[in-house]
Amino acid sequence: MMPLAFADPGMDHTVKKVNGNAQMRQHLADMGFVEGTPVTVVSRLNGSLIVNVKNARIAIGESMALKIMV
Repeated sequence: MMPLAFADPGMDHTVKKVNGNAQMRQHLADMGFVEGTPVTVVSRLNGSLIVNVKNARIAIGESMALKIMV
């Protein structure tokens, strides 16, 4: 298991755990980052990640990506 922030672009992963306080976990869940969901890092740009999750592309900061374990 590793943080999504360390995942290589183009590789498919599955969300295994979401860390952080309750508010952060809920925010990430609202964006689709829940356990068992497939995710793919599309690209990295200036510390942000573009991620495919639930048929949507979402930009998240590295600090958030460190809380998503894949």
